Formats: sequence, C-alpha cells, structure tokens
Amino acid sequence: MANDPTHQFLVNKIVPIEIGGIDFSFTNSSLFMVATVAVATAFLYLTTTRRGVVPGRMQSVSEMSYEFIASMLREGAGSHGMKFFPFVFSLFMFILTANLLGMVPYFFTITSQIIVTFALAMLVIGTVVVYGFYKHGLGFFKLFVPSGVPVPVLFIVVPIEIVSFLSRPISLSIRLFANLLAGHITLKVFAGFVGSMSALGTVGTIGSVLPLLMTVAMTGLEFLVAFLQAYVFAVLTCMYLNDAVHPGH
Repeated sequence: MANDPTHQFLVNKIVPIEIGGIDFSFTNSSLFMVATVAVATAFLYLTTTRRGVVPGRMQSVSEMSYEFIASMLREGAGSHGMKFFPFVFSLFMFILTANLLGMVPYFFTITSQIIVTFALAMLVIGTVVVYGFYKHGLGFFKLFVPSGVPVPVLFIVVPIEIVSFLSRPISLSIRLFANLLAGHITLKVFAGFVGSMSALGTVGTIGSVLPLLMTVAMTGLEFLVAFLQAYVFAVLTCMYLNDAVHPGH
C-alpha cells in the first residue's frame, strides 16, 4: 500500500457523521480544506497586521499577491470588474495554498479531488450567471450573440457559443484536477523507484541515482505547477467575469 501511487488520494473518514441517511462525515479532505483556509488567513493577517513603510519580506509577498490579482482583474474584466477582487483573490489564495500544502509529505491534496475543483468551477460560473442576469437582465444573452456576425451565420455560431459556455466548468475543474493528480502520481512513482532499486544492493543503489534526480526535478516542477494552476484558474475566472460585466463585447 505504501508503494501505491493512488493511495494518497483516498478520502478517509475522521469523524463519522450521518444525519437522516446522509453522510456528513468529517474527512481528511475536510480537514485540509479547513487547514488551507486557516493557513492562508493566518499568513495574510500576520504579514499585514503591522504594515511598515518599508515592507519586510513577508509583507512584500502579501502586497505583491494583492497587486498581482488586482492587475490581472483590471486587465481581464476592466475597472468595473474590481468589485469581484475579494472573490478572485480568495480563490487564488485558496487554490495556491491548497496546492502548496499538498507538496508536504503525507499531507492531503484537496485540489486533486474532482469534486472540489468542480465545486470551485461551479462557484465561478454561478457567480457569472447570477451577476450577469442581475446586472443586464435578458441582455446577458448577448454573450451568445457575437456582434458583427451575419444573421444566417448566427444559427451556427449561437449553439457553439452556448456549448462553449456550458463546458467552462468542466474544463476549468478538470484542468486543475488533472494536473495535480498526474503530477503527484508521477512524483510518487519516481520516488517508489528509488526505494525499490535501493533494496537490490550496490548495483541497485547506483542505479537509483537517476530516479532520485528525476524525483528532485519533479518536485521542483510540481512547485511551479502549484503556482501556475492557481494562476490559470484566476486568469480564466477574470475572463469569465468579464462576460458578466460586459456580455455584449
């Protein structure tokens, strides 16, 4: 079981709870969701509670994160999209923190669970739809009718736009889930080779150097992926929110 690369993704009950035949158990996934929120909140609070004129390293990281998401949102959704800054910033910090916590040995990676990433994606799309209809009413349907397209061509373009919009939560959730899942499995496989080959004696120990180097390289790559996937999720969220703010563009 220790060499099973998929064992790290199993959801285990910590506190079994069942109400009315429905399972509300507190699991290892639930625990690390709480831990993710706690770590992200504590980091932002502790690094900004004593703001200095000349920021320290940790304060600089918090301020850079703030400016990073703010500029991304301005570019993606315009100045009117800044009302969604708390939403996008919270999503980015949650996903980034969850990805980084998943890199700690024996920790659980919640973003490797498709139900978690799909819930985040549906939260984004739900926000787009609700705000779009709230702000523009039926004018939100302009999103599916690109301006300047000849009327006969609309019979082809509109169904494509609708399918494209409906596929957004699927692509958004699978992209994050698949990258984290594949990366952690690959890392586990290479690490398993190191242990297996080392048990074969001197020749095996020498041969284990290559998978060891690959494990180190994969670890560095996974840290990069942890940031990039949080970044991609935030960028796409800004683009989708732009459709809610400016459906006719």
